[in-house]
Amino acid sequence: MLVLAAVPDVQLLKLRRAAGLRFALAHARTWSDALTTIRTRPVELAVVDPLLAGSASATEISRLRVLFPSLPLALYTTLSPAIAGVLLALGQSGIHKVVFARYDDHPARLREVLAAEEARSTSHQLREQLGWMLAPLPSELRWALEEVLRSPAELQTVQQVAARARVDRRTFERWFLRLGLRSPRHFLAAARVLHAHRLLQDPGFTVDDVAQRLGYAQTKTLQLHARAYLGLTLGEMRDALDAQEALQRVAHGFAPQRARASAS
Repeated sequence: MLVLAAVPDVQLLKLRRAAGLRFALAHARTWSDALTTIRTRPVELAVVDPLLAGSASATEISRLRVLFPSLPLALYTTLSPAIAGVLLALGQSGIHKVVFARYDDHPARLREVLAAEEARSTSHQLREQLGWMLAPLPSELRWALEEVLRSPAELQTVQQVAARARVDRRTFERWFLRLGLRSPRHFLAAARVLHAHRLLQDPGFTVDDVAQRLGYAQTKTLQLHARAYLGLTLGEMRDALDAQEALQRVAHGFAPQRARASAS
């Protein structure tokens, strides 16, 4: 999982030690870099310092909150009198996780905060909501498909997923057929459409931003997938469907009988 780290170098070093292999960090030295990183890379959560620009300010973090409300944000800053009012303002906007440098930023505490914010991420929510569909699969395939939901731009072909699961392509496809699911190729495309739908709920993303983040060479391919799996254009699905409705449309398309059973 990719974490935006908009923090000074000293805090970045401590975050790296805490992140281990579970989290990758994308360092942003300025707020402009942070905005560009969120728009162009598959960032799932952010750790930010109100002192990043040198003086305490809630302005840029509040802007990120408005543009990307679905992005979990945690604060990692230095405790000082100047920061108190900023923390109060950010707390009123719903940002409550705070770690203080040189006070409670030991690796265990930082890992705890990262794990808590991960549970609120888009990919985690999709894995939870589609778990019923993947549960009957062998563990290797299930883990590989959960990785697709975590990083849809990284695993885009059936062959790539089969290789990650260490099975051959025919075995992969037979399992889907046995469970009454549409082909794995359709699952991979639909997973990216669900990610696209959720990203497009945030006003900070354009359609082109989302296509780039999800690994599409051309935006029109994402448009075609949106029509195929949700029956709407990207603009229409942004305004007409909430997250649950989009999920239900995809689930019914893949396994209508099991989707009805899961919903009942």
